[in-house]
Amino acid sequence: MTLTYLSCTLLNLGYIEQACLRRDEALNEARRDGLPPYALAFALSLSLTLDGFEGVKSAKAMLRTAEEIVAISKEHGFPQYIVGGNIQRGWCLCAMGQRAEGLSLLLEGIEIKRAAGFNLHAPAFLTEIAEVYEMAGEPREGLNRLAEAAKLVEMTQERWAEAEMHRRRGTLLLSMHEQAAAEENHRALSVARQQSGKFLELRAATSLARLWCDQGKRTEAQDLLAPIYGWFTERFDTPVLKEAKALVDELA
Repeated sequence: MTLTYLSCTLLNLGYIEQACLRRDEALNEARRDGLPPYALAFALSLSLTLDGFEGVKSAKAMLRTAEEIVAISKEHGFPQYIVGGNIQRGWCLCAMGQRAEGLSLLLEGIEIKRAAGFNLHAPAFLTEIAEVYEMAGEPREGLNRLAEAAKLVEMTQERWAEAEMHRRRGTLLLSMHEQAAAEENHRALSVARQQSGKFLELRAATSLARLWCDQGKRTEAQDLLAPIYGWFTERFDTPVLKEAKALVDELA
């Protein structure tokens, strides 16, 4: 379990290659004979969170992991991982274009968590739902979910996905042509920096730099993004880094 938490921590800190190595090590360890099934459900669940942030694996590959989590959890009676696995299944289905079925799983999972008073990871799940509403062209619904996530962040102090929550609000507001989009991206950047979260700092900086570029503030965008991108030294095939590099090159 420690290796799994370490992999997520390393990703947030920006050490992507090390995070992937620790994730794979944790999964290999969890699959060893003699270990309890709960260890595998736990490792798969957190590895799926890492996969979602990293963005390298396809939704189809992530769906297979989510289905394995649900299968193990049903067999051995781990209700929290059944719910979490189904939420992740829902996101994957939405990303694959099956939005009706996927959104149903997402909303059902959140309602079960809410009814049980089980709020762990709920802000991150609500941020995923907001992303789905963004894909579906329903930004106001997405903003409603993020408002719920923000309340839970303040209530529970679970802040590891807070920067991404603000960044997602920025993208939703931008789709509605709201000026507050820049403010939310600034907030995402500030939170990521306070947490020393280089990976989420890069995501927030890329979104803000893109906005500034579109507003004609190319120098400011370059000055913001280039140093943050330049900090990274590994896994340049990661979509987040590839997007940042493309924008850096465009601004040069």
